[in-house]
Amino acid sequence: MRFHVLTLFPEMIDEAVTKSITGRAVTSGFIKVNTVNIRDHSACKHKKTDDYPYGGGAGMLMTAQPIYDAYMAIKEQIGTKKPRTIYLTPQGKLFDQKVATSLAAEDDLILLCGHYEGVDERVIEEITTDQISIGDYVLTGGELAALVVIDAVTRLLPGVLGNAESIEAESLSGFLLEQPQYTRPRSWQGKDVPEILLSGDHAKIIAWQKNEAIKRTKARRPDLYEKWKNLQ
Repeated sequence: MRFHVLTLFPEMIDEAVTKSITGRAVTSGFIKVNTVNIRDHSACKHKKTDDYPYGGGAGMLMTAQPIYDAYMAIKEQIGTKKPRTIYLTPQGKLFDQKVATSLAAEDDLILLCGHYEGVDERVIEEITTDQISIGDYVLTGGELAALVVIDAVTRLLPGVLGNAESIEAESLSGFLLEQPQYTRPRSWQGKDVPEILLSGDHAKIIAWQKNEAIKRTKARRPDLYEKWKNLQ
């Protein structure tokens, strides 16, 4: 799978994707991350990529021309008529596991990282297929959001984690949060591992884990609990 990131700060992406699971996925050839500096495509001799918004208002807007030309360079490179192109914005659809699974089916993803007060609406309309938000808060730019998408999608690709069961059983795959988990030592700071986990009774352990996941989801994420309950 190939990620193409349109950004003013490619070093933020390039450095982060070399670490942990994404780094191993790059090394193993499961993914390729292509960062494109929007500034390199500016027609302005000073490589300017922002300007004052019409109608007034605080701050600057990213201009359409360099974004569009950067996008067209990628589009011509990959040869796709209309590649899946995502603008990372608080106004977008909330990113969740279902969205990540949908994106994991693509061969190429273009991620547009905004800055300043946003992006000229015309280029958003012209090139994007999706708008995605990673949460109801504002970041200084879209790079961190792009990295969240890259990480979440990469771990869903076959072979990346090396164990399909870990994906199927992980938190949020069925709207339930994961149950409490424990490792050695058996007792720490006066807190003991629940005896059921030491019993060796696999059926009882599974039942306990399911019950704890339901209780935790109901207490911490009632919105997810209701979605899970509606599926039962």
